[in-house]
Amino acid sequence: MPRFRLDIEYDGSQFAGWQHQADQPSVQQAIEQAIEKFCGEDLRIRAAGRTDAGVHATAQVAHVDLAKAWSGDKVRDAVNAHLQAVGARVAVLKAAVVADDFDARFSATGRHYLYRILNRRAPAALEKGKVWWVPKRLDAEAMHEAAKVLLGKHDFTTFRSTQCQAESPVRTLDRLDVGRDGDFIEVRSSARSFLHNQVRSMVGSLRRVGDGSWGAADLKAALEARDRAACGQVAPPDGLFLVGVDYPEALGKSARDTDT
Repeated sequence: MPRFRLDIEYDGSQFAGWQHQADQPSVQQAIEQAIEKFCGEDLRIRAAGRTDAGVHATAQVAHVDLAKAWSGDKVRDAVNAHLQAVGARVAVLKAAVVADDFDARFSATGRHYLYRILNRRAPAALEKGKVWWVPKRLDAEAMHEAAKVLLGKHDFTTFRSTQCQAESPVRTLDRLDVGRDGDFIEVRSSARSFLHNQVRSMVGSLRRVGDGSWGAADLKAALEARDRAACGQVAPPDGLFLVGVDYPEALGKSARDTDT
């Protein structure tokens, strides 16, 4: 039974997240239904990251075991045809046979996220649903400098959802960069794994630095408080994208969007 790796992009605004929901549409369900229509198999797929409702992906990775050794192109094109037929804003970018020990979630050695803020007086029109609109001018340089206090290994309880199911709040944050490109502020973060709502919580707190409400010392104090109540506003899901997943070379090329 060959195992296929699927590289996937999706617009999360029409879904209640990646994972199966009892009464709401999910990305996982949309792909599984498309696979069933293609080859008649009712099965489950596993992804590198279980993104929340409204969160997007340009480089999600999943794996699935199929009964027949289809070509990767056939799997990609057939699944996409069925996704398009129902209007799902999901696309399989690539499908390829991988080793039996490849696991999209547990084999991953790094995950990369991009958060986009539209920082101008006028609201989003073309980018609506893909950015967090913040009309007050933000200081991206101050945000970038403050972000350095979150780098490294820490207890991220402050930046963790109360519903997070991870056994430990300790994570190692490898990258947290903030930069401005015209009216857009981009926050790029990388780690082996993230806690539930960690990126959105960090971005929300960095926004307070950007508008002058906090300084770097306040952000550090929030981290050291290890208290969810010390977190700034949790940024909305609209601006968050999963843009890369890393794997050991022996298990195949990493999925990575540009500039991650």
